[in-house]
Amino acid sequence: MKTNILVIGGTGKTGRRIVEQLKNKGIEPRIGSRNASPSFDWDNKDTWVKTLSGIEKMYVTYYPDLAVPGAKEAILSLTILAKELGVKKMVLLSGKGETEAEACEKIVMDSGMNYTIVRASWFNQNWSESFFLEPILSGEVALPMSDVLIPFVDANDIAEVAATVLLDDSYNGEIIEVTGPELITFKDIINIISKTSGRSLNFYDITLEQYVDGMKKMQMPNEAIWLIEYLFSHVLTNPKNQQVVNDIEHVLGRKAKTFLEYAEKTAKTWI
Repeated sequence: MKTNILVIGGTGKTGRRIVEQLKNKGIEPRIGSRNASPSFDWDNKDTWVKTLSGIEKMYVTYYPDLAVPGAKEAILSLTILAKELGVKKMVLLSGKGETEAEACEKIVMDSGMNYTIVRASWFNQNWSESFFLEPILSGEVALPMSDVLIPFVDANDIAEVAATVLLDDSYNGEIIEVTGPELITFKDIINIISKTSGRSLNFYDITLEQYVDGMKKMQMPNEAIWLIEYLFSHVLTNPKNQQVVNDIEHVLGRKAKTFLEYAEKTAKTWI
């Protein structure tokens, strides 16, 4: 089936869920990823033209985050090319409370194309598909800022919102903020995961310096360490990130999933 909708990051946490949402509506989107055909690689602009050819609407998520050096330049180049190739609408996944992400949003908003910005809080799935999973599996969880309140949001809710605004032009020109329905702390989360999974988890409240030092001792890539330190020091503590917003309910006509609902569902997968 020919398609005129592109999902960049179509194999990632939100992208693959958006692809599933669109397929459920009878739409076969083009996948923007290195392993797709045609291939899309953020680091190789030669791949961009074929991927964007014939596309009218596109969803864009930038890996690993819009905050990293080079993201703004990549989004600018992609946006200019997309407009040149006749793309009519762009949905950008952004992060709440990120100054760098807002600079990328402005590029899309000023492009002259139709757009919707989906601005997300931290994902529930960071605990099952990302950097928080390993300590959960080990049973020993050490994190800084354990009392900061965060409106964790479910990636399935993000994907359903993104697929909706991608297809529905009544959301053109809007910034949709997606959060969970409650503010919870890391301590709350460890308790919920422990109860739903039936596993004993030990939680240690440490400083950010200790956390960064631990990542270095694990020989994590410098880029990953920089990003995680940035997210903790700049994003987690941003007052904008400590607010529950009801945009998911506004777009989908139902309440956002709670962390408990996510944890109960994930526990059944034996992850």
